[in-house]
Amino acid sequence: MQVLSARPDCVDFEIKDCPGIYALGDGAGFTRSLSQAAANGLIIGEILTKNKSIPLPKAHKLTIMNMKERGSKIMSEEKVLVEVSARHIHLTDADVEALFGPGYKLTVKKELSQPGQFASNEKVTIKGERGEMKLSVLGPTRPETQVELSLTEARTVGVKAMIRESGDIEGTQGITIIGPAGSIEITKGVIAAKRHIHMTPADAEKYGVTNGQIVSVKIDTDGRSLTFGDTVVRVSEKYALAMHIDTDEANAAAISGSALGEIIK
Repeated sequence: MQVLSARPDCVDFEIKDCPGIYALGDGAGFTRSLSQAAANGLIIGEILTKNKSIPLPKAHKLTIMNMKERGSKIMSEEKVLVEVSARHIHLTDADVEALFGPGYKLTVKKELSQPGQFASNEKVTIKGERGEMKLSVLGPTRPETQVELSLTEARTVGVKAMIRESGDIEGTQGITIIGPAGSIEITKGVIAAKRHIHMTPADAEKYGVTNGQIVSVKIDTDGRSLTFGDTVVRVSEKYALAMHIDTDEANAAAISGSALGEIIK
């Protein structure tokens, strides 16, 4: 039996020997989110409008292909998907039970772009010196509880959020967390996430970068184009290619939802 590859031979996203048929996908192995496919659609749109030799059929199909090597196979050489990460919290198993009740488990609301990560249906409230704020709980649970805010949100609630990579919480401030079944006081864990790019080892090789390397990312938007410096590259087989910024950074560049960025080394 002949086994057909799920990765078609393409030229500028157009499937070889299939004129007018283009391959899209989020690369997660199944349809996890349409944001990556939408980004690729923008690239294809640019190709079609700039290259007059490519005919645009009246009713051409866009064939959605799910590809395991997400960014490496479906993004252009220069661009990466930039996603906006809103405020959220990661909890330990023990803190989930303290906030929601004994034996409680987080429930999945929607899958996120990073493999295995999800937004849960659960929410908590954090309480600082100046006020309170609701946060979505992301899963799965982690070894340490961590609150991720933008700097504006941290000032609003009355807590200092140090700019750190996820998981680097030593020396950070704590805060009160309130759930439907109880409340806890953490002594550390409030951060403003350092902007970063998730990559697989194959992605890192393709872009010529290494784990922990600091790069800049140029983003072109209508009236607020800018270049984000101090962007850390994070490499793991568990990741999918995407840059993450918070809502302050997104507003500075007039980004709504997602955008495309060019890595500058």
